[in-house]
Amino acid sequence: MRILITGVCGFVGSTLARAIRTGFPDREVIGIDNLSRTGAWYNVESLQRLGVGLRHADLRCVEDVEAFPGCDVVIDAAANPSVLAGVDGRSSARQVMGHNLIGTLNLLEYCRKTGAMFILLSTSRVYSMEVLRRVRVSMLSAELPGGRRLERFELAGPLPRGLTLDGIGEDLSTEPPLSLYGCSKRSSELVALEYGRQYEFPVWINRCGVMAGAGQFGHPGQGIVAYWIHAHREGRSLQYVGFDGMGRQVRDVVHPRDLMPLLDAQMLERRIEHGLPRVLNIGGGREHSFSLAELTRWCRERFPDTRSPYPDAISVNRANDLPWVVLDCGMAQRVWDWRPRTPMERIFEEVADFAEAHPQWLASLEP
Repeated sequence: MRILITGVCGFVGSTLARAIRTGFPDREVIGIDNLSRTGAWYNVESLQRLGVGLRHADLRCVEDVEAFPGCDVVIDAAANPSVLAGVDGRSSARQVMGHNLIGTLNLLEYCRKTGAMFILLSTSRVYSMEVLRRVRVSMLSAELPGGRRLERFELAGPLPRGLTLDGIGEDLSTEPPLSLYGCSKRSSELVALEYGRQYEFPVWINRCGVMAGAGQFGHPGQGIVAYWIHAHREGRSLQYVGFDGMGRQVRDVVHPRDLMPLLDAQMLERRIEHGLPRVLNIGGGREHSFSLAELTRWCRERFPDTRSPYPDAISVNRANDLPWVVLDCGMAQRVWDWRPRTPMERIFEEVADFAEAHPQWLASLEP
């Protein structure tokens, strides 16, 4: 089997490429990256040593995509993954749509011509911000056995269709507003599903929660777990932004290597008509969820001798911020027997160990 991974030098793409090459050595991996993300070059040599065939190409360029070698599966892990993309002054709306939608469209044309399976790594941010903002939340503060303390928002109800105490289900509304990033990924989902139906090649959509692990290129707009832990280790100033500036916003977290059992099962299922859901939530779920306040407490205990100042409180909400985003991955568990395997604390510890081994990591990623 030959697998083409886009965005292969990013954190998620490189993690999946390594997992495939080490866990399935008989499978060939072709990696595509335009190396535009600061830090992407750090992964080039290690991927080449594993036998990943790297190609420098831009998915927005039709001529580049048309030159790709034939393959059996395309895993689309390339994106500008920040919910602030297009409105933070670091990128334009056209760039967001170019990377996240036009690039995917060019890949779908490639799959149409070659018959390759298409697997899109999408996002939890395709769900309606308006619906999620209307949900009432309360502040929870509680001490758990083992010394862990909860300082977070909790759902207070009533809950709309598609949202339960276990999290966001696949049937929650995806009507705008979504953010430019969310809109680009939701559009990519729709186009991918329609291409697969019209041109009869397999398509899978995996909506991922926050992903984290060692070596992630973190900054405040994306890779928040890595950024927060590295910033504490480096003694940098931090900010709680929005929702009274208390850091109680909640997200779930999953390690990208935990996606591999699901991706492997999907890659082996090539039937067009099989009755299986094409769209799945893939995240840490309620069990692996955290608030920034809780992560701050963890960091201060993990790095007692290298403490950042306590985060500044900025109470004004930003346009695309949400108080509670946790994915319910029950469908993935029922259909594919998939669940996250790496405990949240182990993910945090992995990032912390990497931060200690690379004490200037954030500085090395600054443009």
